[in-house]
Amino acid sequence: MAEYYLYFKFLHYIFFISWMAMLFYQPRLYVYHAENMDKPDYVKVVEVMEFKMYKYIGYPAIIGSFATGILILLAMPDLLKTGHIHLKILVVVLMAVYHFSLGVFMKQLKNGTCKKNGMFFRAYNEVPTIAMLIIIWVMIVNPF
Repeated sequence: MAEYYLYFKFLHYIFFISWMAMLFYQPRLYVYHAENMDKPDYVKVVEVMEFKMYKYIGYPAIIGSFATGILILLAMPDLLKTGHIHLKILVVVLMAVYHFSLGVFMKQLKNGTCKKNGMFFRAYNEVPTIAMLIIIWVMIVNPF
């Protein structure tokens, strides 16, 4: 399985980049949604974008990221002996929680029950940036 490590890593990067694109853009759509609730035609268009981004980009990307991450660990089990991989896994789990929180907000916005405003979603939009920076730092620098 070790001979496939670089192929798994290649696929992992592609899925990770796709997942990050969704995590960066989804909250931005929520800003537009929350700030334009008085424009039903506009909101309908944004809701379609939210749904498609979450379901057709987000889900395949998170599943692919996790699947290829597991394959990488199966191919190179010694990675689990390094400290940096544990921090990466922790941050990835937190990103998954963030991902699913976006699904909750999407449903709330669609139902008109979301109490968050555009400013909240602007700030919430920074979470994946911080997570990505930690992951890239840990994987390149190997500080532990």
